[in-house]
Order: sequence, then structure tokens, then C-alpha cells
Amino acid sequence: MSTIYSAKMSPKPAVHGPIFGIGQVAITVKQLARSVAFYRDVLGLRFLYEAGSMAFFDCGGTRLMLGPAENPDATWSSIIYYKTENIQRSAELLAVRGVKFESQPRLIAKLPDHQLWMAFFRDSEGNLAALMSEIR
Repeated sequence: MSTIYSAKMSPKPAVHGPIFGIGQVAITVKQLARSVAFYRDVLGLRFLYEAGSMAFFDCGGTRLMLGPAENPDATWSSIIYYKTENIQRSAELLAVRGVKFESQPRLIAKLPDHQLWMAFFRDSEGNLAALMSEIR
């Protein structure tokens, strides 16, 4: 029997937990070849390999998996925030490569030691993604 987590189950945050990072992010795609071209050639992610109907990329040590939904009618996605040093220049480069931005780079938050900037766009399959830059 599985237990649904409740805040009441853990009155204080754990000091150390079993999760230490993101190993892989999966994105649902309709056309694998078109998606591979977008992530490899437009975004410039390092292609790792294909296995069956899935393709894998390295994104700064996190593996990105592209593949079809198990149910053809399913529509879901995670939003991936891609870190970049210079968000203005990165957005310009991707726009030249054909990326259509839903929002240009803009200030999201002024934090005590840096500013958080983001710019949102869609991939070749319509999934929402963003560039993210933390400027000190």
C-alpha cells in the first residue's frame, strides 16, 4: 500500500535526503527526427544516442530524453529552464536559428545577490521551455 505524502508526516525538513540532483528530464514529442534536429542543431545540446523511439542528450550533466507519449492522445510536458551566461546574446542566437520566443529576456526577480532573467520559447513540438540567467 502506498502512502501519500503529507506535510504532517515530516514536521521539519530533512538535513540530508536521498535526492541530490536531476538525473534525467523527459519531454514528450510527436516527431523524433524533427525534435532531434531542434535540440541538436538549434539549441546546440550534445546528442548522446538513440534507443528505440527515444533520443538522449547531455545538458550540462543532466540527461534529456525525447520520446513519444505512451498514449497518443496524451499532452504533457515539463518546463526546462536552460541556464545561460548571457541571456540577451543567447536569445539573439536562437532567434537567428528560427526559435520563436513567447517573451523576450526579462527581469523576473531581484534577489539580494543577483538578478534572475528568463525568456520563454517553444520547441519544435510545442513544449514550453525557457532560457534562464542569474546575473550577479
